[in-house]
Amino acid sequence: MREPEPSGREDAAPAGRAWQTSVALHGAGTDIAQARHLAADFLARGQAERGLRVSRRGLDLTQLVVSELVTNVCKYAPGPALMNLRIDGDVVEVTVWDSDPVLPVARGADADRVGRHGLEIVMAVAQGFEARLERCGKSVTARIALTDDPAGTHQGDPH
Repeated sequence: MREPEPSGREDAAPAGRAWQTSVALHGAGTDIAQARHLAADFLARGQAERGLRVSRRGLDLTQLVVSELVTNVCKYAPGPALMNLRIDGDVVEVTVWDSDPVLPVARGADADRVGRHGLEIVMAVAQGFEARLERCGKSVTARIALTDDPAGTHQGDPH
Protein backbone atom coordinates (compact mmCIF):
# COMPACT_ATOMS: atom_id res chain seq x y z
CA MET A 1 0.00 0.00 0.00
CA ARG A 2 1.12 3.54 -0.66
CA GLU A 3 1.99 5.92 2.13
CA PRO A 4 -0.27 8.92 2.74
CA GLU A 5 1.14 11.95 1.03
CA PRO A 6 0.35 15.59 1.75
CA SER A 7 -2.08 16.81 -0.88
CA GLY A 8 -0.40 20.14 -1.34
CA ARG A 9 -3.45 21.89 0.09
CA GLU A 10 -1.57 23.61 2.88
CA ASP A 11 -3.11 27.03 3.41
CA ALA A 12 -0.56 29.83 3.34
CA ALA A 13 -2.55 32.21 5.54
CA PRO A 14 -0.57 34.79 7.55
CA ALA A 15 0.50 33.98 11.11
CA GLY A 16 -2.38 34.02 13.58
CA ARG A 17 -4.99 33.07 11.00
CA ALA A 18 -6.43 29.65 10.20
CA TRP A 19 -4.30 27.31 8.12
CA GLN A 20 -4.52 23.66 7.21
CA THR A 21 -3.08 20.63 5.49
CA SER A 22 -4.68 17.48 4.11
CA VAL A 23 -3.52 13.97 3.34
CA ALA A 24 -5.09 11.15 1.35
CA LEU A 25 -5.33 7.87 3.23
CA HIS A 26 -5.19 4.56 1.43
CA GLY A 27 -6.68 2.13 3.95
CA ALA A 28 -3.37 0.56 4.94
CA GLY A 29 -2.47 -0.15 8.54
CA THR A 30 0.56 2.12 8.08
CA ASP A 31 -1.81 5.08 7.57
CA ILE A 32 -2.33 5.30 11.34
CA ALA A 33 1.30 5.91 12.31
CA GLN A 34 1.92 8.10 9.27
CA ALA A 35 -1.12 10.27 10.04
CA ARG A 36 0.05 10.64 13.63
CA HIS A 37 3.51 11.72 12.42
CA LEU A 38 1.97 14.15 9.93
CA ALA A 39 -0.01 15.74 12.78
CA ALA A 40 3.13 16.12 14.91
CA ASP A 41 5.06 17.59 11.96
CA PHE A 42 2.21 19.99 11.18
CA LEU A 43 2.17 21.24 14.78
CA ALA A 44 5.98 21.52 14.81
CA ARG A 45 5.85 23.65 11.64
CA GLY A 46 3.22 25.78 13.32
CA GLN A 47 5.55 26.34 16.25
CA ALA A 48 8.60 27.05 14.10
CA GLU A 49 7.02 29.09 11.32
CA ARG A 50 4.07 30.77 13.02
CA GLY A 51 4.98 30.94 16.69
CA LEU A 52 2.10 28.62 17.54
CA ARG A 53 1.93 27.58 21.18
CA VAL A 54 1.45 23.84 21.59
CA SER A 55 1.59 22.19 25.00
CA ARG A 56 2.82 18.62 25.40
CA ARG A 57 -0.77 17.70 26.29
CA GLY A 58 -2.08 19.41 23.13
CA LEU A 59 0.38 17.46 20.99
CA ASP A 60 -0.35 14.16 22.73
CA LEU A 61 -4.15 14.58 22.51
CA THR A 62 -3.92 15.58 18.84
CA GLN A 63 -1.92 12.47 18.03
CA LEU A 64 -4.30 10.30 20.08
CA VAL A 65 -7.36 11.67 18.28
CA VAL A 66 -5.70 11.30 14.87
CA SER A 67 -4.77 7.71 15.74
CA GLU A 68 -8.28 6.79 16.88
CA LEU A 69 -10.09 8.42 13.95
CA VAL A 70 -7.75 7.00 11.30
CA THR A 71 -7.91 3.56 12.96
CA ASN A 72 -11.70 3.66 12.65
CA VAL A 73 -11.41 4.50 8.95
CA CYS A 74 -8.93 1.68 8.34
CA LYS A 75 -11.07 -0.86 10.22
CA TYR A 76 -14.62 0.07 9.28
CA ALA A 77 -14.65 2.18 6.10
CA PRO A 78 -13.08 0.52 3.09
CA GLY A 79 -12.19 2.81 0.24
CA PRO A 80 -10.64 6.23 -0.09
CA ALA A 81 -10.30 8.53 2.89
CA LEU A 82 -8.93 11.97 3.64
CA MET A 83 -7.61 13.58 6.82
CA ASN A 84 -7.58 17.35 7.21
CA LEU A 85 -5.81 19.25 9.98
CA ARG A 86 -6.85 22.85 10.51
CA ILE A 87 -5.52 25.25 13.10
CA ASP A 88 -7.57 28.25 14.09
CA GLY A 89 -6.26 30.15 17.09
CA ASP A 90 -5.44 27.73 19.89
CA VAL A 91 -7.50 24.83 18.53
CA VAL A 92 -6.69 22.15 15.98
CA GLU A 93 -9.55 20.52 14.10
CA VAL A 94 -8.94 16.97 12.97
CA THR A 95 -11.40 15.94 10.26
CA VAL A 96 -11.46 12.51 8.69
CA TRP A 97 -13.65 11.86 5.65
CA ASP A 98 -14.43 8.42 4.26
CA SER A 99 -16.86 7.02 1.71
CA ASP A 100 -18.92 4.92 4.16
CA PRO A 101 -22.27 6.67 4.81
CA VAL A 102 -22.78 5.07 8.25
CA LEU A 103 -22.26 7.54 11.09
CA PRO A 104 -20.20 6.28 14.04
CA VAL A 105 -21.96 5.76 17.35
CA ALA A 106 -20.21 5.82 20.72
CA ARG A 107 -21.05 2.81 22.82
CA GLY A 108 -21.88 2.96 26.50
CA ALA A 109 -19.11 2.35 28.99
CA ASP A 110 -18.37 -1.36 29.39
CA ALA A 111 -15.22 -2.41 31.26
CA ASP A 112 -15.61 -5.96 29.94
CA ARG A 113 -15.65 -4.95 26.27
CA VAL A 114 -12.35 -5.50 24.49
CA GLY A 115 -11.70 -2.77 21.95
CA ARG A 116 -14.15 -0.42 20.26
CA HIS A 117 -13.50 2.39 22.75
CA GLY A 118 -11.92 4.80 20.25
CA LEU A 119 -14.90 7.06 19.71
CA GLU A 120 -15.52 7.25 23.47
CA ILE A 121 -11.89 8.30 23.96
CA VAL A 122 -12.10 10.96 21.23
CA MET A 123 -15.30 12.41 22.66
CA ALA A 124 -13.80 12.46 26.17
CA VAL A 125 -10.66 14.41 25.23
CA ALA A 126 -11.99 16.71 22.50
CA GLN A 127 -13.41 20.18 23.08
CA GLY A 128 -15.92 19.48 20.33
CA PHE A 129 -17.00 16.55 18.22
CA GLU A 130 -19.19 16.29 15.13
CA ALA A 131 -20.05 13.44 12.77
CA ARG A 132 -22.10 14.27 9.71
CA LEU A 133 -23.23 12.76 6.47
CA GLU A 134 -21.66 14.26 3.39
CA ARG A 135 -22.74 14.16 -0.23
CA CYS A 136 -20.61 11.03 -0.51
CA GLY A 137 -19.82 9.29 2.77
CA LYS A 138 -19.30 11.03 6.08
CA SER A 139 -16.91 13.29 7.94
CA VAL A 140 -15.92 13.14 11.59
CA THR A 141 -14.39 16.23 13.21
CA ALA A 142 -12.82 16.60 16.64
CA ARG A 143 -11.51 19.88 18.05
CA ILE A 144 -8.55 19.77 20.43
CA ALA A 145 -7.09 22.59 22.52
CA LEU A 146 -3.42 23.12 21.68
CA THR A 147 -2.54 24.74 25.00
CA ASP A 148 -3.52 24.07 28.56
CA ASP A 149 -1.74 26.56 30.81
CA PRO A 150 1.22 28.80 30.04
CA ALA A 151 3.46 26.88 32.46
CA GLY A 152 2.75 23.65 30.56
CA THR A 153 3.51 25.06 27.13
CA HIS A 154 6.05 23.02 25.20
CA GLN A 155 8.05 25.33 22.97
CA GLY A 156 10.50 22.83 21.51
CA ASP A 157 10.24 20.24 18.78
CA PRO A 158 7.11 18.15 19.56
CA HIS A 159 8.75 14.87 18.51
